[in-house]
Amino acid sequence: MHNRVHDMYRGGWSKEAIAIEPDGYAMFGYGMWHHRARGRQTALHARAVCLQDDGGRTLFFCCLDLGYVSHAVREGVCASLRTRLGADFDEARLVLTCTHTHSGPGGCSHEALYNVVTPGFVTTHFDAVVSAASSAIEAAFRSLVPIELRLHEGRFDDDVEVAWNRSVHAHNRNPDATKRSSSETHLAINRTMRVLSLRREGKVEALVSLFGVHATALGNGLQRLDADNKGYAAMHTEAALREAGAASPVAIFAQATAGDVSPHFHGPGQTARRNAKSGEAEYAYAKRNGELQGERALATFQTSEGQTLDGALDAIFSYADFNHIEVDPRHAGGRTDATTSEPCAGVAFFRGTPVDGPGIPKALGAIAKMIAGWVKRRRLARLDRVTPEQRAYYERVYAAQGEKAILLESGPKYILGRPLSRFALPDFVDPSIAELKRQVRSGAIDKSPLVPTVLPLQIITIGTLALVCMPGEFTTTAGARLEQTVKEALASRGITESLICTYCNDYMGYVTTNEEYAVQAYEGGHTIYGQWTLGAFQTRVAALAAELQKPVADRTHDRTTRPAAIPADELALRTNLPAPGAKPTWQTRSWSPGA
Repeated sequence: MHNRVHDMYRGGWSKEAIAIEPDGYAMFGYGMWHHRARGRQTALHARAVCLQDDGGRTLFFCCLDLGYVSHAVREGVCASLRTRLGADFDEARLVLTCTHTHSGPGGCSHEALYNVVTPGFVTTHFDAVVSAASSAIEAAFRSLVPIELRLHEGRFDDDVEVAWNRSVHAHNRNPDATKRSSSETHLAINRTMRVLSLRREGKVEALVSLFGVHATALGNGLQRLDADNKGYAAMHTEAALREAGAASPVAIFAQATAGDVSPHFHGPGQTARRNAKSGEAEYAYAKRNGELQGERALATFQTSEGQTLDGALDAIFSYADFNHIEVDPRHAGGRTDATTSEPCAGVAFFRGTPVDGPGIPKALGAIAKMIAGWVKRRRLARLDRVTPEQRAYYERVYAAQGEKAILLESGPKYILGRPLSRFALPDFVDPSIAELKRQVRSGAIDKSPLVPTVLPLQIITIGTLALVCMPGEFTTTAGARLEQTVKEALASRGITESLICTYCNDYMGYVTTNEEYAVQAYEGGHTIYGQWTLGAFQTRVAALAAELQKPVADRTHDRTTRPAAIPADELALRTNLPAPGAKPTWQTRSWSPGA
């Protein structure tokens, strides 16, 4: 029944501008107080593709020119689509993702941490994003026509300067990765692009590209909304398709394993090379990086027939609470005690990345690491003097978080072992810290989560292709391992290709391998559920894949777990806060939550 061959798909595609005015709110990505939108360089769009098989089963794929998709945004889009397309709209069949541009609007999440610099939740931004996404998806659905669907694969030549691994020392810890030197960081990534092309009467009218590289070609000193490299790739490709005869082409450039992949050179002399690009030169560089991606996508389907996809469309979707997941020993090096824990951000997270987004100064980071170590030793030495609940928490967190020097504990809301309300750093040191403390004092985050903990997991299948749609940022090797897990789990169903699409349906930081995590580079510091986070994803996604093997009526996966509602009174206290007016004459070095 599942593998019945279908003769033809129908497809639709559309795009809609995200109508946000640059009015001084901080952009999402770098977490810098000064990184504010005061102008517009390019338009931002929601791009959507809809697929339908001859059994009437439908899939929706929408990519936003944003830094992140939040649970609030996804819920808003689903509510809108139930009004637009009918109350029986199935959210499992919607993939909502983003390009991860760091020059897009912030303030679209209900969780507190990633909105601190905005500051707060901005309803005009949220409404514009939900409206654009819903309109694009509906228009794509309303424009369904017979199409041919093909999957193509192309590789960037080694000398094409499009992407580099920014944490090669961590990457080299993986036994399943080819070891690379500091002058070979461009080879320590997945240089293959996959392209799904939608053809009508022999012409490519729309496409979805999957290639992992951060949308950080533009730095945090700029103050204009911009779609960055992925947006430029889309614009370049759409122009080429239009010239080839497509009436209203849509080119989606989504992300794959971008977690440890930068659009900037990493290697000897990296800082000087990055500093040589500033101001308008950064826009030119972002455009060129995007054009390289666009040219690769065009060449990929122009020079090869690709694989024609022909089979049923299917999808499965569930939420999982990552505060505590017991990891299958197969995904934990044989260990039977591997678990996740309540989210914790490490000192390495606040240090940022050396080229894409520097964070706190090195000296301050060293002091914070020393204090974090002291807090850990003191807590573990005094387990017999605390409550049973505290003891269980300390044992669980330090076992799960492993080598991480913990700076921020998101569950109890502690910084370096002290409640946020008693954090001693003076307000004048950093306006981001001042805003966070102000929200604490006002009661805006007493019961609100700082970051998501109940996460969306999704697999969609298109004939013999499985697309694994995950929240957050997976490193090159972490993503490859998850793809292999799903491919093996679905082999008996006839799946021959498994691909990961990241930044889907919510945002929760990074996912590294256990080996990478031990290095505690930026990516490991921002893998907030601990050293077994990847194993937890593999465990839960494998279980979801097993359910996908069953007929729809027989599936018993969790459909009830959902993120808890944010306290309305607290959300109100951090909603529509005034944006800082004048541009500062200095630039603070704060944390980089999506660098």
